[in-house]
Amino acid sequence: ERLGQANKPKDQAETSRLRKTLVTAGYRGARSPVIFLGSKIFMGILFGALFFIFGDEVAKGMLDKPMSANVFSMLMVATAVGGFYSPQMWLSLAVSRRKEKLLNGFPDALDLMVVCVEAGLGLDQAISRVGEEIKIGHKDLGDEFQLVSLELRAGFSREQALRNLSDRTDLDEIRSLIALLIQTDRFGTSVGQALRVHSDSMRMNRKIRAEEMASKLPVKLMLPLILFIFPSLMVVIIGPGSIRLIRNFL
Repeated sequence: ERLGQANKPKDQAETSRLRKTLVTAGYRGARSPVIFLGSKIFMGILFGALFFIFGDEVAKGMLDKPMSANVFSMLMVATAVGGFYSPQMWLSLAVSRRKEKLLNGFPDALDLMVVCVEAGLGLDQAISRVGEEIKIGHKDLGDEFQLVSLELRAGFSREQALRNLSDRTDLDEIRSLIALLIQTDRFGTSVGQALRVHSDSMRMNRKIRAEEMASKLPVKLMLPLILFIFPSLMVVIIGPGSIRLIRNFL
């Protein structure tokens, strides 16, 4: 945390963007930005120190000779820079994984919300109930719905609490749902019907994404096939014949 205070940017907008990214990754603590900034300096020092201690020995084991001073200095600086930016890469991966978890569980949450609304619960009570029930299978999504419920109890307007949910998750699907719920609340149309239509749309989009990933699979398999499987097959098929030809002609 002390390292983070030294690395803290002076621009408040940059700090706000970092805090928003950490919230999207699931880290809502007040000290999270400072600890994250401190971890960048700590990881840079750690990686640089490890290379300073073990880098020369590794080079001797691989190249049978020590590195020159210039190469050693350049590699140590590059290792320290890589360690400095490694928490940023980890944060990007954490945000992507959490978004995927939220997106996978959202159609189920919408179906449960439709059941609650059509059973007679209001939208606020339905959000609270969905947060309790969906947490069993989708913990992150349940936490987000429960946080919306807590904001509603604390006195936030429904529109503001829903917009906060959209800002925390940073997902287009959830953003479109929030806009749908706000319009439904303003115009007094059927919430259950709107949720049912949106749930079907999200499930169809999830199916389309799965089909898109499946269609990309043959292209992704080309590289390992060409580099690893085809050469092995050629050796197995052509190798014995080649050896026999060499023995006969030479």
